[in-house]
Amino acid sequence: MVHSDRYPRFLVCVAFLVTFLGVRGVTHAVRRRQSFLARALHRGGGIQIGSVHVHHLVGGIVLLLLTGYLSTTVERPRSRDRLALLYGIGAALTLDEFALWLRLKDVYWARQGRASVDAGVAAGAAFVLAGLGRPFLQALLRDVRRPLAR
Repeated sequence: MVHSDRYPRFLVCVAFLVTFLGVRGVTHAVRRRQSFLARALHRGGGIQIGSVHVHHLVGGIVLLLLTGYLSTTVERPRSRDRLALLYGIGAALTLDEFALWLRLKDVYWARQGRASVDAGVAAGAAFVLAGLGRPFLQALLRDVRRPLAR
């Protein structure tokens, strides 16, 4: 495998996009009870600790805290790649419920829940651009400036 400094950013991007789309798909399936897994999850009401419903953003925050701390201690590329994957997953889980932490109210299925989708799209776009790297962004900027210079 060829390893470059951009590879961890690519892994963050892939992990974020797959997780964000996957979580959105599962939550929609749960809401519509479209699959065996969805019916089982809906019957159980998701993750419950006592009477408290634990949203998936909690797992995302834990992953972000853990990967942030561990990233200060690792130097091996393989470990850095694993942390990049976990970071992307944590970011997706957290931003999928952006509207919840913005409003401190569960609005996932309400109109205000759209803020979570918007945050996910914005973060996904940023991760894609970061994953493409500096050479791509420099070429894009050069191509945009060219017609303006005439």
